[in-house]
Amino acid sequence: MNALKILTLNAPYYPKFSRSQRSPAVIKSGVMYYPIWLAYATGVLEQDGFEVDLVDAPAEGLTLEEVLEIAGDFQPGLVVIDTSTPSINNDMRVAAALHNHLKDVTIMMVGPHVTAEPEQTLQKCSAVTAVARGEYDYTVRDVARALEGGDDLSTVLGLTYRTKDGEIVHNPDRPLIRDLDSLPFVSEVYKRHLKVENYFYSITQYPEVAIITGRGCPYHCTYCVWPQTITGHGYRKRSIQNVADEFEYVARELPQVKEIFIEDDTLTVDQRRSQALAKELIARGNKLPFTANSRADVSYETLHALHQAGLRLVCVGFESGDQRVLDNIKKNITVEKFFEFRDAARRAKVLVHGCFMAGNPGDTRESLQKTLELAKRLNPDTAQFFPIMIYPGTEAYDWASKNHYMLTDDYEQWLTEDGLHRTIVSQPGLSAEEVVAWCDYARREYYLRPRFIAAKFWEIVTTPREAGRIFKASRTFFKYLFRPSLKRNAA
Repeated sequence: MNALKILTLNAPYYPKFSRSQRSPAVIKSGVMYYPIWLAYATGVLEQDGFEVDLVDAPAEGLTLEEVLEIAGDFQPGLVVIDTSTPSINNDMRVAAALHNHLKDVTIMMVGPHVTAEPEQTLQKCSAVTAVARGEYDYTVRDVARALEGGDDLSTVLGLTYRTKDGEIVHNPDRPLIRDLDSLPFVSEVYKRHLKVENYFYSITQYPEVAIITGRGCPYHCTYCVWPQTITGHGYRKRSIQNVADEFEYVARELPQVKEIFIEDDTLTVDQRRSQALAKELIARGNKLPFTANSRADVSYETLHALHQAGLRLVCVGFESGDQRVLDNIKKNITVEKFFEFRDAARRAKVLVHGCFMAGNPGDTRESLQKTLELAKRLNPDTAQFFPIMIYPGTEAYDWASKNHYMLTDDYEQWLTEDGLHRTIVSQPGLSAEEVVAWCDYARREYYLRPRFIAAKFWEIVTTPREAGRIFKASRTFFKYLFRPSLKRNAA
């Protein structure tokens, strides 16, 4: 065991602040994402012989004072703090508090925000010594090795750091990981460090675990943060055998888990691989249902094969009902394809969670009405309507900045005062307040339809396994349904 101890921290912020999802916020349905990337890095560090304590403060309901107490007892020599754009100022305050509380500690930050703004981060927070840019599993490991060996950080790829003289140095980029089978199972890290009961995705059966079978996405949607900052525009895959082995591990070692969520950006982008995975899971007698992210261009054959292997639901980003808007965000799909996909999913008996976004380039009141009409016509099992959230490092952020559509560059304003989604993008003829108000309206219009309510009651009666998920999400969700998201004017 190496002498250096490491604290990997999902820092305290709003209660149930879901930092590691694509649009970090407090979620109205009570969703709480796993700190999945931080957990993978934790596993790599442990694989290398380091003693690591992974602390997920929002999931555990820990305050800053409680985190400082944990850190004081553990006495790490390295603290790795996950970040996001909406929480970055808070994350810097946490870093400063830890720096003041601990002796001889090195603090580094990871995540999409600091990847896009490494120098800004170090300039704003003197407590932070280093920032990992991009995919950081091995960057964190190499920083730990350097500190353990008394070496400087000049050879660590993918790192931006501050020298003892105060100079900010950008080391060369780190190549993306090609052999994903060499990474530990993230579910093993969950078992050692986290309580799976703390995590909830409203589209999955509770409790669940989230894993990644492949990193990156070949598509170039302008708003999507992970491929543009962390994982890249390719699809690097674990072997089918390795993925099936993790399914078996979860079933054996985490018997309370009722479902696996495959958190790849788009599992079904490689339909041949998806069918091969289905075949392997069936051959092994898999009994664990699973959910996956998908595009709306998957064949019936692929959906059917996956359903036979345990696929229960796919999460799909439809985004807009206006073809011009879809083209503007480089979605590379047509509205007509959405209906073909809907029919294929219904035929394959796969549920669909539909994602719809307001405030994209070219959106108008008329295009938003088309989006709501599309949602009703597609009629997915569940739907979410959220305002455009732009993040440094994405094409969407550059578009809003270049056109002076951003109301503020104060990251504290990325969320409402309750920590909910809002937007700071106001286009001519469509203000930020209108966008958020439309999302509230669309949510009510969708979920209060007699057709939808009747279908949910029938689903509970005919599919009892779905009842727990529906009731758990509804308790929190309906608290917000009639409450405006914005209590005050946008900044």
